[in-house]
Order: sequence, then C-alpha cells, then structure tokens
Amino acid sequence: MTRPPYLSDIPGFRKVYDASCFCGSVQYEIGAERPLDAKFCHCVTCQKLHGAPFQWSAIFAKPSIRFTSGAANLTYWTPHLRTQEYDLPCKVSCATCRAPLMDEGRNMVLVFPTLVRFGGEEERRRFYPSCHIFYERRCMDVPDGLPKYAGHKAESELVPERGGGGGGEGGEGGA
Repeated sequence: MTRPPYLSDIPGFRKVYDASCFCGSVQYEIGAERPLDAKFCHCVTCQKLHGAPFQWSAIFAKPSIRFTSGAANLTYWTPHLRTQEYDLPCKVSCATCRAPLMDEGRNMVLVFPTLVRFGGEEERRRFYPSCHIFYERRCMDVPDGLPKYAGHKAESELVPERGGGGGGEGGEGGA
C-alpha cells in the first residue's frame, strides 16, 4: 500500500483530527477541516454492514487521510465481488475489533464521523450531513429537515419528509 491513505508520510499533510477504531489498534488522521460533503445513507448495504438504520459518512479526497498506526491490521470487504480481496471500491475495517473504518473509493474515502475525536461541538458540526440518500430504503423516518433523496444526492428525486414519530414497531417507512 504505497499511496494515500496508507502512506504515513504525505508531503504537506497537516493533521486536523485524530480517529481510531473501537479497540484503538488502527489510528488515522484527517488533514482537512471539513469534508467535501457528508451524508446519511439508508441503502440496504449500509444498513446490513453497520447493523444500524443508516450510516453517517463524511467524504474526503484520499490525500486528506493517512493511517498512523495499524494499517497492517486492516481487513477489506469488496461488495461487488463479495470477497475480502482488496479491489476498489471496498469497505475497510479493523481486523481485531471489526469496527468499520471507512469506505474506500478510487479517489475518495468515506470516513465515519463517530470515529473522529472532535475538540467540541463546533468541530463536530463541520461534519454534519447535507442530506439523506437512498431514503426510500429507510427503516425509520428521520424528520430533521434535511433533503431526502430516493437514490444518490442530486441524481434522484426528493422524497417528502413525513412528520415526527419514526418507524416504530413494524418498520413503518421501511423498504
């Protein structure tokens, strides 16, 4: 692995945030104050891989991320091949605690802000999502006022937001 985010020495890199997996064996840094974008994703793949109703991800260019320790302790899942072979795009996790660390694409990485150590609320707000994607696949309603797209942002129709409450038992609003 001789390119970002696996390079620990990236010329001109300036750390802004630290992040790690649950057990701490994999550590990485973010060298940008803000992501290019951030989203809540409700696709079935994210639901299954994260064991949650949706995933919160922040998008960065690869040179904005660098592993500082534990890169040898990574494991990969390539959904389009249904294999652990490293082939982009893929999911990156810690081999010890199995915490999902990021989704790696060809030019970008999607990091999970819940793994980032923020210095306060102002820093955390920089990662706040701009929208929900694949909202038609949701398992619960999220009445937060953000735009909700049926598929990818700006490539699909908006889904009307329903009132409070949420999915509740029986999965109202689900797939």
